[in-house]
Amino acid sequence: MRDVKSHRVSNGKNSMHSMGQVCGLARASYNFIIITLCRVLPFLRLKNFCYRHLLGMKVGKDVSVGLMAMFDIFLPHLITIGSNSVIGYNVTILTHEFLVKEYRIGRVNIGDEVMLGANATILPGVTIGDGSVVAAGSVVTKDVPPGVMVGGVPARIIKKTHG
Repeated sequence: MRDVKSHRVSNGKNSMHSMGQVCGLARASYNFIIITLCRVLPFLRLKNFCYRHLLGMKVGKDVSVGLMAMFDIFLPHLITIGSNSVIGYNVTILTHEFLVKEYRIGRVNIGDEVMLGANATILPGVTIGDGSVVAAGSVVTKDVPPGVMVGGVPARIIKKTHG
C-alpha cells in the first residue's frame, strides 16, 4: 500500500477547496513557475540545481529529468530522487491527491538507478526501489521493490531486472 496521510474535509465542498491548507497560493504559484520553466529546460545540471535549491527536492548525483516532466506543484519538497536515475519525458510525480471528501499527502522516494519511462505517473506515498524500471505509460499506485520492471495501469511486476 501507499504511505499517505489522509485529511478529511467537512465543509460540504470537495477537498480541492481546502488547497490553501496544503500549500499557500504564493508558494504554489512560485513552485508552478519554477517547475514550468524546468519542464522545457534542456540543461540537466541547471534543472537539478533548481529542483534542489529552489524547490527543496532531494535530487541525487547525475539525475536526468526529461523534457516536460511534471512534479507536484504544492509539495515538491516531499520528492526524493536517487543518484543516476532517469525521469522520462512527461513523467508526473504527485505528492498530493484531492478526492471528494478528503485529500491525501505522501512522500515519493525514488531509489538509485531507477528508470521512469515516458508518461508514467507516480502517486503520493510510493517508494520505488533501487535499480527498478517503470514502463512507459504506467501508473504506480503502490511501492515497487528493488530490481524489478513494472508496467501497466495499475503497474504490476513484469520481471526482475537483475540479481
